[in-house]
Amino acid sequence: MKAMQLPALSEEQTKDLENLYQTTRDVRLRTRAQMILLAAEKGLSAPAIGAIVRENEETVRRWMKRYMAEGVNGLMDMPRPGATPKMTPGYEQELLRVVRQRPRSLGQEFSMWTLQRLVNYMAEQTALRVSPECVRLPLLKADIVLSRPQHKISSPDPEYEVKKRRSRPPVTT
Repeated sequence: MKAMQLPALSEEQTKDLENLYQTTRDVRLRTRAQMILLAAEKGLSAPAIGAIVRENEETVRRWMKRYMAEGVNGLMDMPRPGATPKMTPGYEQELLRVVRQRPRSLGQEFSMWTLQRLVNYMAEQTALRVSPECVRLPLLKADIVLSRPQHKISSPDPEYEVKKRRSRPPVTT
């Protein structure tokens, strides 16, 4: 296969690639910028670059071709297909408003929110049913974590704590 050569890069193109290489948090994008910089500045071949960045030489050639055709923007990932999100920003705002209120103030029969209870309540209010995970993520972004309700057994008996301690077997070590 004929060796692929990149044309000489202008100062602006080199600066754009270096900036991308230094500032991106996307490892894949950084590796692609590194491939182009190695090819342009060092004149390395695709197999040599592949050995450095631990990629197949065909992968290196593909990104070099794409860079020559589209420039720096060609190194970005193409949008991936998938379902459009069901949850709208309005739904998220309503969710955050609801979770900050006590369930009983909204006419519910319980006093603590759980993910499933929130999912069910929001489905009743908005006619949009999403998974508990879809509810958990926006809550997490807002630093809200729902813990499991802790059930405590209590008694109106003033001596309850004393009786409770007596009923437990002694701890042996």
